[in-house]
Amino acid sequence: MAMVDTGSVRLHVQRIGPRQDRPATATVVLVHGLLTDSLASYYFTVAPAFAAAGLDVVMYDLRGHGRSGRPAGGYTLDDNIDDLEALLDRLAVTGPVHLVGNSYGGTVAFGYAARHPERAASVSLVESEPATAAWAVKLGGILDRVVNQLAHNESDAIAWITAHRGHNTARLARGAARLARETSLGRDIPASRVLTDEQIAAVRCPVLGLYGADSDLAGLAPWLRAVLPDCRTVVIAGHEHSVLVEASGTVGGHILSLVDEAGRVAAEAAG
Repeated sequence: MAMVDTGSVRLHVQRIGPRQDRPATATVVLVHGLLTDSLASYYFTVAPAFAAAGLDVVMYDLRGHGRSGRPAGGYTLDDNIDDLEALLDRLAVTGPVHLVGNSYGGTVAFGYAARHPERAASVSLVESEPATAAWAVKLGGILDRVVNQLAHNESDAIAWITAHRGHNTARLARGAARLARETSLGRDIPASRVLTDEQIAAVRCPVLGLYGADSDLAGLAPWLRAVLPDCRTVVIAGHEHSVLVEASGTVGGHILSLVDEAGRVAAEAAG
């Protein structure tokens, strides 16, 4: 475990790589989702397989999440992209990285690629999407429900979650309520600056979209393929939004294939 001070927040970081001191073939950066998520969703799913495949794996808790610092404000999408940028600078990761983002983490990862195209080798969006006006409206509705139904009526909401979803989910929901109650996250994210169609289309590195077939985000697959110059999508049958955890082998395999292919293409281009 390491704590990295970005200058505005201390971020909890885990970094694992190939065994037996083998040199890493590339760096992959894993960005998790909002509220109930943390780097643990990667640590116990795809991260070990990525390291075993020869990758340098960087994962971290977003501000306000896990063991990272929890400032009262500063939760816009740009704030989170700033954190990722500063983290990689502090870790001296200067070359192009393969970005993987689950849910909101994918929006952060894509935003980083849009801001720094020269530093993005590929982007994998797991149940995620770029930041658009429609995205901001949708996140605003979700966060409004969290604040009004969970944070403001916590005891009743937690009792229902415990009865219907179990104690572990209730523990995560309790943490989400505290984050929504104690910070400006619920206001900041819907007010974030979004990307234009031109900025989205300007992301020219390979992009992979992975969706559960039973998720409402699966309908984004055709749009992503149409708007991005180098994009493929995979829809995984029998899964919803938790596809990263429920089908980690399938998800990880597709991401590794993208990383390998992108590496071969880059090597060929370099001569």
